[in-house]
Amino acid sequence: MTELLLVIAGGFVAISGFAVLVETPRKYILQAGIAGAAGSGVYFFSVQHGLDAVPASFFSALVISLLAHTFARIFKAPVTVFLIAGILPTVPGAGMYRTVYYIIADDRARSSYYLMQTLEIAGVIALAIFIVDALFRIRIRKHKK
Repeated sequence: MTELLLVIAGGFVAISGFAVLVETPRKYILQAGIAGAAGSGVYFFSVQHGLDAVPASFFSALVISLLAHTFARIFKAPVTVFLIAGILPTVPGAGMYRTVYYIIADDRARSSYYLMQTLEIAGVIALAIFIVDALFRIRIRKHKK
């Protein structure tokens, strides 16, 4: 339990710092940090309970996207303000590093494995963002009628 709280706190600090770097407006840095912290927590919790990196990334991206859309409606800001910074913990940077490392080390089996895993994670991130965006668009259309 303490590990989960440390991961969430670390995710919040890291994402808040990244939000500053990508010039997120000051009044939204806290919300971007919350979205990133929630995503980090969901990913860590999922992996600790036996899920593979791909489904854990999917659930993490779902939570981040849901929070980004919710914050965008509450604070009347674009979704990308919260999504770009918040999605950072889910992005498979280590997978790309390992892919290139094993290509250089001439280990085709491992480089192929990490390349496929990286592409799968990137795909499920896009899918999660699309699903939440579609659900919010459907909900908005129903409320306008």
